[in-house]
Amino acid sequence: MPSMAFISLSKLSQWRPRLSNPQSLPLLRLFCSAETPSPQPGSASDAPPAETPTGFPPDPQNGSAAPNALAPPPQTPKPRQLRRPRNPEKTEDIICRMMANRAWTTRLQNSIRDLVPEFDHNLVWNVLHGAKTSDHALQFFRWVERSRLFQHDRETHLKIIEILGRASKLNHARCILLDMPKKGVQWDEDLFIHLIDSYGKAGIVQESVKLFNQMKELGVERSLKSYEALFKSILRRGRYMMGKRYFNHMLADGIEPTRHTYNIMIWGFFLSLRLETAKRFFEDMKTRGRSPDVVTYNTMINGYNRFKMMDEAEQLFVELKGKNIQPNVISYTTMIKGYVSVGKVDDGYRLFQEMKSFDIKPNDVTFSTLLPGLCDAEKKDEAQNLLSEMVERHIAPKDNSVFEKLLYCHCKSGDLDAAANVLKAMIRLHIPTEAGHYGILIENFCKAGVYDRAVHLLDKLIEKEIIMRPQSSMELEASAYNPMIEYLCNHGQTDKAEVLFRQLMKKGVQDSVAFNNLIRGHAKEGNSDSAFEILKIMGRRGVPREADSYKLLIKSYLSKGEPADAKTALDSMIENGHVPESSLFRSVMESLFEDGRVQTASRVMKSMVEKGVNENMDLVAKILEALFIRGHVEEALGRIDLLMQSGCAPEFDSLLSVLAEKGKTIAAVKLLDFCLEQDCMVDFKSYDKVLDALLESGKTLNAYSILCKIMDKGGVTDWRSTDDLIKSLNSEGNTKQADVLSRKIKGVEDMAGRSKKWKKQVSMAS
Repeated sequence: MPSMAFISLSKLSQWRPRLSNPQSLPLLRLFCSAETPSPQPGSASDAPPAETPTGFPPDPQNGSAAPNALAPPPQTPKPRQLRRPRNPEKTEDIICRMMANRAWTTRLQNSIRDLVPEFDHNLVWNVLHGAKTSDHALQFFRWVERSRLFQHDRETHLKIIEILGRASKLNHARCILLDMPKKGVQWDEDLFIHLIDSYGKAGIVQESVKLFNQMKELGVERSLKSYEALFKSILRRGRYMMGKRYFNHMLADGIEPTRHTYNIMIWGFFLSLRLETAKRFFEDMKTRGRSPDVVTYNTMINGYNRFKMMDEAEQLFVELKGKNIQPNVISYTTMIKGYVSVGKVDDGYRLFQEMKSFDIKPNDVTFSTLLPGLCDAEKKDEAQNLLSEMVERHIAPKDNSVFEKLLYCHCKSGDLDAAANVLKAMIRLHIPTEAGHYGILIENFCKAGVYDRAVHLLDKLIEKEIIMRPQSSMELEASAYNPMIEYLCNHGQTDKAEVLFRQLMKKGVQDSVAFNNLIRGHAKEGNSDSAFEILKIMGRRGVPREADSYKLLIKSYLSKGEPADAKTALDSMIENGHVPESSLFRSVMESLFEDGRVQTASRVMKSMVEKGVNENMDLVAKILEALFIRGHVEEALGRIDLLMQSGCAPEFDSLLSVLAEKGKTIAAVKLLDFCLEQDCMVDFKSYDKVLDALLESGKTLNAYSILCKIMDKGGVTDWRSTDDLIKSLNSEGNTKQADVLSRKIKGVEDMAGRSKKWKKQVSMAS
C-alpha cells in the first residue's frame, strides 16, 4: 500500500532519558593518568587548561611546555575492563512474551497494566506486530480498547486486519472493519483492499465481491487499486466470466486500465486456460496504448507454455527482444521451462548459456527447471556442470527432488563417483540429506559390488539417525537395505545390520526378507539367542518366516550343544506351518537322546510322525527302548500306538527281548499285554523269553496271567517251564491258579490229540 510504505516493520517505542547512577561516576577516575585533587570553587582551576603550542599542558614546576624526559612516568592504574551493559528488553517484546507463555486471564492483564502505565500508538502497534499468534493480537487489540487504555486509530485497525487476514480469521476482520465509524475512525480504500485480498486468498470469492460492492454503498471510493484486488480474487478461482464483467464495469465507471491491470487479467485468463481471451486482451492493451512490458511478455510466454505452444512462445520472445526490452531471469526461465516440457532440452540448455552470456545470472528456479530435463535426457555432463555452478554460487533449489533425479541419472550411467558428489553438494548447500538419497547410492554401490563404499554410507546413515527424521519425505527402499543387510549378515556384521533394521522397524517397516536374513546371519555367527529374538518379533508382528531361517537357527543351537533350544525352535517352525526335513528331525532327536533327554526326544518323535515323516525308525526304536527302561511305559505305549496308526509298527520281538534280558519284566508284561490286545505279530520265542524272565524273578502270577491270555487267544505254547510255573504257584499257595492252568494245558493237549486222531481217520478213509 502506498499510504503505508513509510511504516517500518517495528516502530520505535517512546523512551525517556534516565539519569545515570551517581555512584558510578568515581569509576571514571580509573581512566585518568593520575588522580588530581578536586578544584576549589572560584579558583583558577575552574577555567579549562590552556594548551601550549606543543599540545601539552604547562609544567607546574617550571612552566615549560615539554614534559620532563628524566622524570619517572606517573603510575597509571590499569583500567578495569567493564562489562558491556546488555540492551534492555523492549516493553513490547516483554508483553508479547508474557502473552505467549501465559493464558489470557485477568491476572495477565493486570501484569501488563503494572508494566505499562500508559499505552501509546507505537507500543500498541509494535505489540500487534510482534504477537506470536493472531489470537494473542486480537485479544490484546480488544482489551486495550475495552479497558479504555488506548483509542485505536487507522493504522492499528489496518494492522489487525492484516494479521487476521493472514490467519484466515476473516469474520473477525470484517466486524472490526465495519465497526470503525462507531469509534470515530474513518474508512479508506486500503482497509477494504486488504480484506478483499484476504477473502480471495482464502477462496471465498463471493465475499470479496460482496465487500467490493459494499464499498460503494458505504461511500468508500473505489479506484483502480480496488478493481485490481477484486480481479486477483476472482481470477485466482477461475471465475473468468465474472472477471470480464467487472472489467467492463470498471470501464463504465470511467476508470482506465493500466499495464498492470492487463497483466493481472492476462494472468487470470491463462490460469483458467482461456487462451483466446488472453490473446484478445493482449491485443486490446496495445490498442489502448498500453505497451506491454517484460512482465506482460513473461505472462504470455508462460501461458503459451501451459498449452505446449512453443512456436508462439518463441515468437513472443523474439518480439520482446526486438522492442529493446531486456529479458530478465524470469523470461529465460519461463522459456527454458517450456522447452523442457516439450522435450527440447537442448534448446533449453542453449538459452541457459545465452542468458549467462548476457550476464543474467540464473536463479534457483532456473536450475530446478533445467536440471530435471537434463537428467531425463541423460545428459549427465551438462547436469554436472549445472550442479557445480550451483555449489559455487551457493544456490539451493527449493525443490529437493532435483537431487534425486541427479542421483538416478549418474547411477544409471554408471558414474558412481559423480553420484557420490551429488550427496556432497547437498551437504555443502546445507540441504538436509534424507534416507532415500543414501538409499539410491547404497543400492547402486551394492549392484556394482563396491560394498565398502556402501558400508561407509550406511555408517553415516546409522550414526546420524537419518532414517528416524520425522520430516523425511524419501524413505529407504527395500531395494537398498535388503542387499546391504544380506551382505552384512554374510560377512559377520549382523549386529550392524540389526541396528539398521531396528531403525527401519521404528518407521513401520516389516520386511520378511530382511528379517530372515538377520536370522540367518545371527545363526551363522553363533548368536542363536539373538536369532530367536528376531523370530519372536516376527511372530508378534505377523511377518512370515522362512523354513531355511529356522533350519539355520536349529543347526546353530545344535552346534552349541543346546538341544532343548533347538527343540523349541523346531516347535516354532512346525507351528508356523513348515514341515522340517527328516534329517532335521533326526539331528534334534539324536542330540536330545545323547544329552539324556529321552522324553523330549520322544515328543520330537511324536511331532515327526504326526507330520507324516516315516523315517529314522532305527532312532525311534532306541527312543522307545529307553522309555521302557526308564519306566515311562505309558508314554512308550502311546508312541507305539501312534506309530501303528501311521503304518510304522516297531519291532516288538526286539523290544521284548531287550526288556526281558535287562530284567524290565513289568515293562515287558505291559508291552506284551498291548501286543495281545492289538493282535500284533509276536514270535513265540519272545513270549518264552518274557515268561522265563518272569519266572526267574518270582513273578509267578504275572507269568500265569500272560500264559492264560496267550492260551485264550488260541495260542499253543510248548513252553518248557510250564510245570515249573505250576509248582511255583502251588508252593506259593496259589493253588487255584495252578489248578486252572493245569486244566487249560490239559484241555489244549486233548484238543491237540483229537485233532491228530481226526486227521488220521480222514486220511485212512480217503
